Amino acid sequence: MGIAEFAYYNKVHTGTKMLPFQANHGQNPRMVSELRKKGKYKGAEKFAERMKNVQEEAKAVVQKAQKDIKKYVDRERGEAEKY
Repeated sequence: MGIAEFAYYNKVHTGTKMLPFQANHGQNPRMVSELRKKGKYKGAEKFAERMKNVQEEAKAVVQKAQKDIKKYVDRERGEAEKY
């Protein structure tokens, strides 16, 4: 995120009366000085595990869709004509 974009997202919008970043992400943007430097953050481990599960579920759904499409296409497919 560039400086101009950060400045825009870090200013209260007149229509919503909240930061655009907060409206999109549910939290205020953090400054670099606010980031933790040491130690493990348990929330990060939970987030990483949740994202891994979401990716595995999405992969399974895509594989099932591919299998279903192949089954449908193969049902309609016939022998190729020989010339």
